[in-house]
Amino acid sequence: MSLPGYDIELENVSFAYNDEDVVKNITLSIPQHSVTALVGPSGSGKNTIARLIARFWDPREGRITIGGKDLRGVDPETLMRNMSFVFQGVVLFNDTVANNIRIGKHGAGDDEIITAAKLARCDGFIAEMLEGYNTLIGENGSILSGGERQRISIARALLKNAPVVLLDEATASLDPENETLIQEAISALVKGRTVIVIAHRLRTALGADKIAVLDHGCLVEEGSGEELLTRDGLFARLYRIQQESLGWSVGK
Repeated sequence: MSLPGYDIELENVSFAYNDEDVVKNITLSIPQHSVTALVGPSGSGKNTIARLIARFWDPREGRITIGGKDLRGVDPETLMRNMSFVFQGVVLFNDTVANNIRIGKHGAGDDEIITAAKLARCDGFIAEMLEGYNTLIGENGSILSGGERQRISIARALLKNAPVVLLDEATASLDPENETLIQEAISALVKGRTVIVIAHRLRTALGADKIAVLDHGCLVEEGSGEELLTRDGLFARLYRIQQESLGWSVGK
């Protein structure tokens, strides 16, 4: 079953953990077939909003709609069929590479798996394994690097081909080569979909259609990267700090 549309609306949404407000009266439009980046300092509410959209929890106040329908009125199986998740905590199983990717689409054929793996830039490291796609990867992918594990997760999402993607851009600890490959894989994943990305590297957020800037659970700014840099608000300050930090690291 499909949904009537894939635009997402947060209407006066608030949420608390143990009576501590972590999302406060947020109203945000996420247009269909667009990329919306959630940015902000640690603890600003980015992850909580993504998980509310996935309906891991329901808002304490307000509502979230998809295609005009309140998430609380959408069948959970329908919602999950229409969403793919690429979060930091990649869950892999002590099984073959192929079967770990096949989780994205039950019964997928080998050709579909190989196509998804190539789009996710997995085919290079898989080809170097002794048994290729039939290689056992160990408990939670123990034989893989962090970047390889994340690309398997992206291949899984590509195979599922869901119209909505929730993505945690967890590239901060990767080496430059892995980061480049993952960014290429993400580019393939987001095409034509409604995408919500938790952006850690603000220079990558500049390519989003919309950036929502959060601080202490509140939405403090929204707009394109160019607009936000021109306004010289929180996003511009965080961007400058991050760029200066990167420059310092390279220089040292």
